[in-house]
Amino acid sequence: MDPIEAANGLSFRVGFSGHSGHLRLEPLSTVESSDPVKSLPDFILPPAFPRETPGSIKEYIEEKYLSLRLDDEVFASEKVGRQWDFDWFDKADVPLEPSLPRCVVVPTWELPFRRQKNGSAEGEWEPKSVQVDVSELIVGARESGSLPRLAGPAKDFVRGSINNRPFRPGGLDDSQSLERVVPDGACNGEWVRELLVGGSPQAVPPSFKQGLDLGDLKAYPCSWNVYKDQSSMESTSDEKLSGLSVQFDDLFKKAWEEEVVEFEGDGQLSGSESVKSEDEAKEVDVAIDSCEPELSLLDELLSVEAGETKSRSNGTGEDDEQNPKAWAISGGTEYIAQNFHDLVPNKAMDFPFELDKFQKEAIYYLEKGDSVFVAAHTSAGKTVVAEYAFALASKHCTRAVYTAPIKTISNQKYRDLCGKFDVGLLTGDVSLRPEASCLIMTTEILRSMLYRGADIIRDIEWVIFDEVHYVNDVERGVVWEEVIIMLPRHINIVLLSATVPNKVEFADWIGRTKQKQIRVTGTTKRPVPLEHCLFYSGELYKICESESFIPKGFEAAKDAFKKKNMSSATGGSGSQAPASASHDGTRSQKQSSNWGGKQKKQSGPQNSGNFSRTRGENQNKNGMNSWGLRRSDVSLWLSLINKLSKMSLLPVVVFCFSKNRCDKSVDSMYGTDLTSSSEKSEIRVFCDKAFSRLKGSDRTLPQVVRVQSLLHRGIGVHHAGLLPIVKEVVEMLFCRGVIKVLFSTETFAMGVNAPARTVVFDTLRKFDGKEFRQLLPGEYTQMAGRAGRRGLDKIGTVIVMCRDEILGESDLKHVIVGSATRLESQFRLTYIMILHLLRVEELKVEDMLKRSFAEFHAQKKLPEQQQLLMRKLAQATKTIECIKGEPAIEEYYDIHSEAENHNTEILEAVMQSPVAQQFLTTGRVVVMKSQSERDHLLGVVVKAPCATNKQYIVLVLKHEPPPQTPLGSGNLQDSKSTDFRQGFFVAPKSKRGLDEDYCSGVKTRKGKGVINIILPHQGSAAGVSFEVKGVDIKDFLCICNCKIKIDQVGLLEDNSSAAYSKTVQQLLDTKSDENKYPPALDPRKDLKLTDMNLVATYYKWTNLLQKMAKNKCHGCIKLDEHSKLAREKKRHSEEVDALKFEMSDEALQQMPDFQGRIDVLQEIGCIDADLVVQIKGRVACEMNSGEELIATECLFENQLDDLEPEEAVALMSAFVFQQKNTSEPSLTPKLSQAKQRLYDTAIRLGQLQSHFKLQINPEEYARENLKFGLVEVVYEWAKGTPFADICELTDVAEGMIVRTIVRLDETCREFKNAASIMGNSALYKKMVTASNAIKRDIVFAASLYVTGV
Repeated sequence: MDPIEAANGLSFRVGFSGHSGHLRLEPLSTVESSDPVKSLPDFILPPAFPRETPGSIKEYIEEKYLSLRLDDEVFASEKVGRQWDFDWFDKADVPLEPSLPRCVVVPTWELPFRRQKNGSAEGEWEPKSVQVDVSELIVGARESGSLPRLAGPAKDFVRGSINNRPFRPGGLDDSQSLERVVPDGACNGEWVRELLVGGSPQAVPPSFKQGLDLGDLKAYPCSWNVYKDQSSMESTSDEKLSGLSVQFDDLFKKAWEEEVVEFEGDGQLSGSESVKSEDEAKEVDVAIDSCEPELSLLDELLSVEAGETKSRSNGTGEDDEQNPKAWAISGGTEYIAQNFHDLVPNKAMDFPFELDKFQKEAIYYLEKGDSVFVAAHTSAGKTVVAEYAFALASKHCTRAVYTAPIKTISNQKYRDLCGKFDVGLLTGDVSLRPEASCLIMTTEILRSMLYRGADIIRDIEWVIFDEVHYVNDVERGVVWEEVIIMLPRHINIVLLSATVPNKVEFADWIGRTKQKQIRVTGTTKRPVPLEHCLFYSGELYKICESESFIPKGFEAAKDAFKKKNMSSATGGSGSQAPASASHDGTRSQKQSSNWGGKQKKQSGPQNSGNFSRTRGENQNKNGMNSWGLRRSDVSLWLSLINKLSKMSLLPVVVFCFSKNRCDKSVDSMYGTDLTSSSEKSEIRVFCDKAFSRLKGSDRTLPQVVRVQSLLHRGIGVHHAGLLPIVKEVVEMLFCRGVIKVLFSTETFAMGVNAPARTVVFDTLRKFDGKEFRQLLPGEYTQMAGRAGRRGLDKIGTVIVMCRDEILGESDLKHVIVGSATRLESQFRLTYIMILHLLRVEELKVEDMLKRSFAEFHAQKKLPEQQQLLMRKLAQATKTIECIKGEPAIEEYYDIHSEAENHNTEILEAVMQSPVAQQFLTTGRVVVMKSQSERDHLLGVVVKAPCATNKQYIVLVLKHEPPPQTPLGSGNLQDSKSTDFRQGFFVAPKSKRGLDEDYCSGVKTRKGKGVINIILPHQGSAAGVSFEVKGVDIKDFLCICNCKIKIDQVGLLEDNSSAAYSKTVQQLLDTKSDENKYPPALDPRKDLKLTDMNLVATYYKWTNLLQKMAKNKCHGCIKLDEHSKLAREKKRHSEEVDALKFEMSDEALQQMPDFQGRIDVLQEIGCIDADLVVQIKGRVACEMNSGEELIATECLFENQLDDLEPEEAVALMSAFVFQQKNTSEPSLTPKLSQAKQRLYDTAIRLGQLQSHFKLQINPEEYARENLKFGLVEVVYEWAKGTPFADICELTDVAEGMIVRTIVRLDETCREFKNAASIMGNSALYKKMVTASNAIKRDIVFAASLYVTGV
């Protein structure tokens, strides 16, 4: 250190000395000495700690942290023999976050009309505060684990991340499936005991390939005692119940536990209680009650036993008092509508019009914080409820989410609500202001956010589901069910739907799934009534009004149809017949051109007017040209439009059910102009502004020019083949009222809120992708609902076009006034769903299956089944007291039951065959049925059937003890033999055949042929009872391979006791020491059986008979009595097993499909044997836009590595393109090779799924999930080719091309995220380049709804 000059000229220096760090001040001489020895300090303190080396550090860490030793507190000597009463896994948990406060003080919210404004100078409401447990506040914002989750990075706040765990779904908070599954060895201390005695430790966690290397462990001297205290004994029954219980409604758990103890105490409410409850219900209206009264146990039991969802049908509130646990509460009260402003004085937003009754009810329930299901007619004003939910979210400083099934609805709602609220938009390709408090998104986006655990879920208070009846969609309906099931508990639900017949049932499912009540409200009639008419031969015939069918109007149309046909047949009106025929040919030709060869075959038999169609086609062949066809169509549409214009029924929406039909109908109106000069100017200005955002070449696209020409004349067209910007221009101009006639497909009715004065149906038949069929009532109602503008029209008009036929009255009634389509579950398992749920240990796929709408009715019966099971288990069973020692009747009964299963097959195929009957001769030993039918007897054939006696006469040994009566004193039991007490009637010898005479086997005397004994003949010999009787072939059970010699004369004619004794003794000698019967005939050598399955059954049958003979119950005098008890016990056991199966996860409808999909995922490596998701499964979770398995295999097989970005994105278009029939693309050799490689992968995956019993055809699987129709188009687009040029490469409509490329950009993002997970940087950069290459020009032009015009 440099010297420091002091004030008096004394130099000194300051430094550190020693390891202890002491400061040392050392004076220096004026002249610095150069002697280094003098610069050393006089004394250096010794070091405070020994010098640390790498070896000492390693030794310290091993001693402190890595050495295995027991906890002195737990394993103290005075605690030897203590029972392990703690969770070994919990002991290892180390919370990394600071502990949370146990309680906080929060304000309580009250209904506006119940607030007290006392104590405030301004009269404002001051909320009260209460102390609340923190766990109650964070229950909805927890993940599936036991600890509250930390907020993720800001970039994943909205969309979430695959690394996040989803939030705990509502309704699963107390589910048994969420409990941590801890191995028994960890709970009972067996692992610790094994470790103490020197065994191998549990060092490898599940799904890990390797674990800790703890080396060789030595035994620890200790003693191990196991104690059973009273608590463990008392918990046995509870554990048994929990093992049997697969609960859907955990709310009923308490009721069932009480039910086990005293289920006989069930009864109805006493008279005083019921009267009291009725009085209370009348005094207090349910609409005003803000809280439910506390329920008694008896009320819970009664509500559970009802087993059905009770709905409120009146306004007295009695249903709510009597059924407080009904999840779907239907029907409101007049009190709410009459006193709405008093009940909700401080509304979140005001409306400039008077609200309808259902709107007031819904807003009131929203203010109470309830979930609401609004089922109202089209144009009734359901959006008011959604807007109020947005206003409440803004008022409460929370968030609300609006979901819609179609992107067009989302864009339109964004435009409508943008000026009222703080709104953001999230779709597959657009993300605008995601930080807004009110978010509009597609349902698929919300599902992705829930699976990825987006932190924005914490802030959401309301989720609005619009167009809920879309749950019936086969392809996408499952998304609604997934989202509803996955929503956390703190989120309230608003459901908006068209009128459906089972709205209460659907709401009940949601309520039971989410464990919260759902208020159901809606409309019973349309705000603008409709009238339905038939248009035939230039006239309108009204057939329905106010939802009542008018037979007179239909008969008038039918009469006009008959008159026209009669005049056409007689030639009276020669001009009409060719017109009708030519038009018929028009429809035939157009359907053929629209649908192609596949549908051309179906159009004939599917149409009921085949005679007219045939005539038209014949005339078309005889000279009717295309100009005649077009002229007929023009005249038809012109006559209709002119009539509607004269009746002031414009604007009109014409629904056609194909894109080609729409285009050709529009082209037929080439000379029609419906707009004024001012309207033309407005249309021209609007189109110029809208299309000004396009490039010069895109503005001159044929479709853009053609549509603008139609719009100037007041005619529009709307279908999926149009460019998105063109469709939006048409929609906006139609809403402005300047388009008078709009030809549209049915998607317009679902996706656009644009009512008209009139709706016209081109036909009531449609092609649904599989076949031509009639419109469903729900589809008709959805489209017809666009007729009638509220506030402008007093009545809406719906017209059905009739050309060459008129539908039958019953068909029209079914379509027009039939019941709407019920909400049906379309739930199905997908691989992404399985992988997302497997990522979370506590959430099982079985939970998702049980809570689907498809399993609702089965799960709803679980409480009743649970109660029945408890009663079955509580039933006392009778004990079987065996007189021979340990009871064996159950084993005997099982053998007998198994033998009975083969009885019919053996009798029909073996015993009654001609070969077997050849062995049934005199002296053959056989096994016969007994009268009890649970036993069998050994016997011998005494006489075969003959002409006069069709039965076999056999002698059988019985198990009863010998009677005390003299030998041969037979008793008469057969009523048929009462007329022949002196013996059987035998025909004269001259008329008898040779087989009717018999000779004694031991005597030379020939018998007379007379049977002197009365059958059945009973007696005893050799200490055994026997019986001689006549039997049929069906009474034989088995034919033995041995014969004995018998004295037929002595048995049947002389009734000789010696003959009976000798015969009985010979039968007894055939038995072995183990009481087994003689072996049966060989099925192949003797009986000549060739069916191997029948031979195996025969061997099994004979072995069962031998087992029954060896059993000690065989021949027991109490066999019948004990068999009845065994049967009752078996039946009881089977009923219990059946109930357990119905209540288990194995009874779920889709459980076999789930098992097969799990096997597939394990086979391809997405999950391991422990169902832990691997990196391949995480990549599959990213694939939402295409088939996840094919896309994942494509990435892991590196199929895109040798492709350029343009080629890769072109090949990826096969995942998102949806149109089936297209022209064959012209591909480069490299692309053709990549296409074949990808197709082969799909075939292999299809074969793998088929191998695991999934109902999948490999070829269909590959064709459905890979459509290569736009590979060439996308390739050229990515290379920079103008849009007009790529449209010439295919016959696919422009709108479908744009839609595919837009979805392809989302696929590029998914592949980019997958490449990031895989660590493939080259693929990541390639996807970025490909995405930039396709994002340009008209394809990614901004929506007019979003940016404005």
